Amino acid sequence: MLNYRSIIILLSALMMAGSWASEEDVKPTAHHHHHHHHRVAHKHGSMHHHHRLAHANRHAKRTTRVASHGMLQSSGELHLQSNAAMIMDAETGQLLYAKNLDKTVPIASISKLMTAMVVLDGHQDMDAPITITAADVDTLRHSSSRLPVGTTLPRGQMLLLALMASENRAAAALARSYPGGTLQAVAAMNNKARDLGMMHTHFLDPTGLHTENQSTPNDLALMVKAAHTYPEIRQDTTTHSMQLAVGERRRHEVEFHNTDPLIKSSSWNIGLSKTGFINESGKCLVMQAQIATKPVIIVLMNSWGRYTRFGDANRVREWLESGMHRTLRLGRVD
Repeated sequence: MLNYRSIIILLSALMMAGSWASEEDVKPTAHHHHHHHHRVAHKHGSMHHHHRLAHANRHAKRTTRVASHGMLQSSGELHLQSNAAMIMDAETGQLLYAKNLDKTVPIASISKLMTAMVVLDGHQDMDAPITITAADVDTLRHSSSRLPVGTTLPRGQMLLLALMASENRAAAALARSYPGGTLQAVAAMNNKARDLGMMHTHFLDPTGLHTENQSTPNDLALMVKAAHTYPEIRQDTTTHSMQLAVGERRRHEVEFHNTDPLIKSSSWNIGLSKTGFINESGKCLVMQAQIATKPVIIVLMNSWGRYTRFGDANRVREWLESGMHRTLRLGRVD
């Protein structure tokens, strides 16, 4: 029997499934794009500052809770469908929930958060034009893009498209135009991972299209915490949409949308969000959000259902708002 709370959550999930368009970083070549009425004017100036990270990231204890189903039970236990997950108090570093905390998995376009950080760390001119070239086209998975070769945009707008719409060509162009090129950009990504204490993380490319871009939920929580210190990343990942002229002569108007539909939900107060998907990683979602007056970091990895990661995020929010997490003890990971 479903109790009252379970029924409410189930109805919410069904409503969400009926109203949200899906996101895939690797899209089929023939893909119909739905246009929404939300348009957010987004401006990038040249005053991008270097944000020094205090090395105060606390390594949470390796704890876990067995989770196998997708509902919040009457007992107060949280069951998530994502294969690996982590919830952390962003202020104290306290681990609130964990599932396969140290399991190394492909992270797909979650990688773009690190790409963005090293680009911003490089103090490059955000108004400088960058042109999409043939070198930025995905020849690995042949994913589609709404940025035709020849499109020239300011670096700041390329950063926005890489983070908000998860545009692979934008991320590739940002790394290619990094001092020393793509190889140096990826090296900087790996170096920053080490500096942040992400000892089980490796990057091979700036987009996340390679399976070798791998990390753990614990490491990704550290990355989200660091990325949230950048105002540009907070703004870009929470922008609803933006309309831009693309193509060599910029004759075609295209509206780009955030790959996370939770951004538009009045039930959420999200400070940072990034989605990811390749076949090997499943559907992924990382967020920093204010829930029950507390800033929390949510990492959801390897979900296979079309809406599972977003449903899991709603289950996490309901669980935290109910206060049930305070009454439960976390078990030790073996």
